[in-house]
Amino acid sequence: MNGCFLKFYVSEGQRHHHKLVYEWLLEEAKGLGLPGGSAFRALAGFGRHGRLHEANFFELAGDLPVEVGFVLTSAQADRFIEHLAGEALDLFYVRLPVQFGWTLRGDAAARD
Repeated sequence: MNGCFLKFYVSEGQRHHHKLVYEWLLEEAKGLGLPGGSAFRALAGFGRHGRLHEANFFELAGDLPVEVGFVLTSAQADRFIEHLAGEALDLFYVRLPVQFGWTLRGDAAARD
């Protein structure tokens, strides 16, 4: 099946509606009926402001980049981005074309 990989990059401690943004994104996606998503914490990174953020022993939480990713149909991605546009969040995202499916034998088309 063809679709897209939609990734958002947020700060680990960034909040929206009193929730961590990466958790909020996953909850919003689930509420919209999207098929799944994952959040991954980075070891290090920098963004548009050029400031390097790194994990080390003394840094226990807060400022590392988190990648929140979803594999979706193009229509689902469009709907999700449109939903997020009304939330007054300044989120950077990447949208890449992907081909996806399942490795199990049987009628995979029934799950599409």
